[in-house]
Amino acid sequence: MVRSERQKMASGEWYCCIDPELDGLRAIAREAVHQHNTMPPGERGNIGPALSMLFAHVGEGVFIEAPFHCTYGINISLGPNVYFNAGCTILDTATVRIGEGSMLGPGVHIYCAEHHKDLPERRAGLEVARPVEIGRDVWIGGGAIILGGVTIGDGAIVGAGAVVTRDVEAGATAVGNPARRVAVK
Repeated sequence: MVRSERQKMASGEWYCCIDPELDGLRAIAREAVHQHNTMPPGERGNIGPALSMLFAHVGEGVFIEAPFHCTYGINISLGPNVYFNAGCTILDTATVRIGEGSMLGPGVHIYCAEHHKDLPERRAGLEVARPVEIGRDVWIGGGAIILGGVTIGDGAIVGAGAVVTRDVEAGATAVGNPARRVAVK
C-alpha cells in the first residue's frame, strides 16, 4: 500500500512537503489566517471564524491577537482560555497541543518541522514532523522559539527569547539559547 505524504507526515515519518495535497491544505490555512488577520477586531472577536473551524480543537475563551500564522491549522488543539499575543507563528506539521490557561507572548514561534540534514534530500523537500505539547498554565515569553519534539510541563515558564530544544519540566523556569532551567527566587 502506498502511503500519501500527508499520512507519512501524520505518522512522524520522513515525507515530502512538496505535494499537491499538502499544498491544498496550506492554501486553506492561508485563507483562514488571512481572514483572521484582516477582519476588524469587533467583527473577528477572539478568533476569526474560519481559523476557529480550521483548528482541531478550540476551547472556550481562546484569544488570538493578529497577526497570527500557521501552516495547516488542522494539527492545533487549544485548551480553554489560551492566549496568543501578536505575531505568533505555529508551523504545525505535527500535533501542537496547548493546555488551559497558557499564554504565549508576542512573536512566539513553534516549529514542528525538521528538514533533512542531507542536502539532496533537503532540496527534494524531505522533512519530518515532531509534535509539541505545552501543558496548562504555561507562560512563554515574547520571541521564544519552541522546536519540535518538545514537551513543556504544567505551570512552567519559558523566558523571552529562549530557544527550547529539550523538554521543560512542570513548574520549571527555562531561559537562554539553548534554554536551560534556572532557579527562581
